[in-house]
Amino acid sequence: MKDLRAQEQDLIFALDIGTRSVVGVVGRPSGGRFKALDIEMAEHGSRAMLDGQIDNIHQVGALARTVTDRLEERLGVRLERVCVAAAGRALRTQSGSFTMDISAEKTISAETISRLEAGALSAAEEALQMEDEVRRQFFMVGYTVAQYRLDNYPLASLLDHNGQKAEADVVATFLPGEVVESLYAAMRTAGLQVSSLTLEPIAAMNAAIPVELRLLNLALVDIGAGTTDIAVCRDGSVTGYTMATIAGDEITEAIMRTFLVDFQTAEEMKRNLRPGEDVCYTDILGLENTAAFEELYAAIQEPMGRLAEAIAVQVTELNGGAPSALFLAGGGSKLEGLREKVAASLGMDERRVAIAGNNFAKSAFADEMDLNNPEYATPLGIAISAGLGLLNDSYVITLNGETAKLFRSGTLTVRDILLMNGYTYADMLGRSGKNLGVTLNGRRMVLRGEPAAPAILRVNGEEAAINAVVHAGDSIRFQPARSGRDAAKTLGELLGKDFSGRVLLNNREGDRKAPLRQGDVILTLEGPAGLIPPLPELPPEQPEKTAPQPEPDAPPPAPLPEEKAEPVSEEPPQPEPPKPVKPRIRKREVEILLNGKPVVLPPKENGQPYYVMDLLERSGVDFEKLEGPVRLAVNGTECGFSQAVKDRDSITIH
Repeated sequence: MKDLRAQEQDLIFALDIGTRSVVGVVGRPSGGRFKALDIEMAEHGSRAMLDGQIDNIHQVGALARTVTDRLEERLGVRLERVCVAAAGRALRTQSGSFTMDISAEKTISAETISRLEAGALSAAEEALQMEDEVRRQFFMVGYTVAQYRLDNYPLASLLDHNGQKAEADVVATFLPGEVVESLYAAMRTAGLQVSSLTLEPIAAMNAAIPVELRLLNLALVDIGAGTTDIAVCRDGSVTGYTMATIAGDEITEAIMRTFLVDFQTAEEMKRNLRPGEDVCYTDILGLENTAAFEELYAAIQEPMGRLAEAIAVQVTELNGGAPSALFLAGGGSKLEGLREKVAASLGMDERRVAIAGNNFAKSAFADEMDLNNPEYATPLGIAISAGLGLLNDSYVITLNGETAKLFRSGTLTVRDILLMNGYTYADMLGRSGKNLGVTLNGRRMVLRGEPAAPAILRVNGEEAAINAVVHAGDSIRFQPARSGRDAAKTLGELLGKDFSGRVLLNNREGDRKAPLRQGDVILTLEGPAGLIPPLPELPPEQPEKTAPQPEPDAPPPAPLPEEKAEPVSEEPPQPEPPKPVKPRIRKREVEILLNGKPVVLPPKENGQPYYVMDLLERSGVDFEKLEGPVRLAVNGTECGFSQAVKDRDSITIH
């Protein structure tokens, strides 16, 4: 076996894992451009990819290994590190917002802004999770900040400002975890280590549209077999990317149906479609046939029109209208008549819609190979992106001992790495447990949740902030923060073990073991339960017998004459001592005003008075859905639930 030398640090190996084929490119940076040393392509024997996503991991891995072996044999290099790209079909875009209370005494730092953006990204991911029935892992691909606000005032930047409340709105793009994991799994099957991962539309743009042209409003449309990826740039940067669900396979399938051929034969017929030339083919019955160009071209008009219209719709939606110019790339871009149909669908001059390839020379070159082929847009773009530092991720970063998954262009921070590898804002900062608000005897009280335990973050063994920039070869150790437990108490725990009185929970007899819920209303009554003394019943009122009072200045009354006692024959009988009389319970209605309306309360059987708590059900307040504390007043004076109610009192409950 031929001895292979190790892959040099600057030697870039890129693989484009497409629906129809796997293309490998090897080269290195040279004079500000990427010099391609070799290119190899192999087609899938069967459909191992479905619409740009890996279906058969082992089959894709085996084909990637075949391409790698051929390149290694010709170059004499053992290729171990590979740069790849994910198709845009599964991209999910979601907006998110986050608010932070900050100290008005300190200026806003870059780390504070980083935490604010991380919170908004986490909110965007949570919104995605809410849309799916099953919770999935998402990897953050990229994001843009739509708006900052400081104390409700919009700002372009928060850095070094002062305020009390900072807010950020972001628009983030995510890939489902299974898309990323399947790509990594296929590369592991091929014996390769992923050193760079980007998106196919971004890679294709890096090849077809050089950075110096991105001040213009341009669109790149990469038409593959299973997906059509789209990217848009203006003002010097890529402003968005999306995809269309129709691509080259729909054209092939139309040929299959019209001419009764298998998929591979239809692919060959599509590739050989040229004006004025007939195409020979063998159908599934084994009959040899010839199709004229006009016949074959007519068979693809309907799906080609749908493809052009889908491209126009997505570009217009992403860009807010037609761009200044549009480049078509990928194998599907060479389809006869497609360029004109796309221009018509967008209402653009045909001269403003071009086939990509002529601009490749500004970013890439080769000594002996012709690179001006639109099919090379994605594989060359992956290599150019990594080799020229356009993604800044053509190196290995480890996270907790494993190779981190990397996305995006530009400088990467620790926060970016964590978010790209499935961690959330809560993992970085933790969340305090939720507070529990209840009303006890008319007063609002808040039980505090447990504070979060902070995360532990180290880069190369040193403590680091989440906005610290990472570099090639960095090792990150991250232990997620532990969120605090939510506040929780039972009714008995709230009242304490020494409390022995009667208690009502939401106007019902309270169970001491019942866990408290948000908005619960609790009323305590003094004394042992069931032993609240009733009011004593008074006897009927009798008028007192009093001597007549002399009129003023009247002479004193004359003394009465002395009476003589009559003789008694026997001693009168002594009266029996009075028997104790059990107090009679006075049953009397109570007339009150409740929230301004007259109410007549029937007497209680046990003679007890009415309390404010007895009137809760009559008040019209829904105690199951309280949104704030309950306000109580008797005769205009605030009181508690245990306040006694007397006849003609005016009670307010709201």
